[in-house]
Amino acid sequence: MILNKDNASKVAEFLLQIKAIKLEPTSPFTWASGWKSPIYCDNRKTLSYPNIRTFIRQSYSEIILEKYGKPDVIAGVATGGIAQGALVAQELGVPFIYVRSSAKGHGLGNQIEGDFTEGQNVVVIEDLISTGGSSLKAVEALREAGLNVKGLAAIFSYGFKISQNNFEEANCPYVVLSNYDILMDLALEQGAISKEDLVSLREWKENPSEWSPKEA
Repeated sequence: MILNKDNASKVAEFLLQIKAIKLEPTSPFTWASGWKSPIYCDNRKTLSYPNIRTFIRQSYSEIILEKYGKPDVIAGVATGGIAQGALVAQELGVPFIYVRSSAKGHGLGNQIEGDFTEGQNVVVIEDLISTGGSSLKAVEALREAGLNVKGLAAIFSYGFKISQNNFEEANCPYVVLSNYDILMDLALEQGAISKEDLVSLREWKENPSEWSPKEA
């Protein structure tokens, strides 16, 4: 869900500008899942640009307050959501914790790092939503620890149907600063992609596991 379309376009513009998002419709990237992808997204790059980092931090905070109200605590999803989550927690003036992909195999064996109390309201911070699998594992861990997950916020989502279904099944609302459709419109407007590219890029979104690039 997008709450502010003007901000969403600005975030997409920033991501293209600093090459946090790269579009290669004819020479796709290969994800760890084996999927061929015409897009690569690395939102960690935003942290290297103070003006962009500030805009994203403030935008996160605005949509969280609008969608969920002020939470008792912010939880970042390791690893991409840790730095972003800490910045948002600072902006909102609330405690910060983070969630590992699994419990540590040594020491205290924690999966959730930081101090919290059962029953607290928490908003989860992620940097990117693809299928939603890693994000929802973190949500599950927080719920098992007795926290009340109000929802999740992320910088960018590919908008896959599978991710929408996964969040609905988990009964977890989510909002994003920007998404794939807004990015495509902007990339076409700026001449970063052609109309022919756009057709292929939209086909990928509809069926990413089976997509293959068009021959040049």
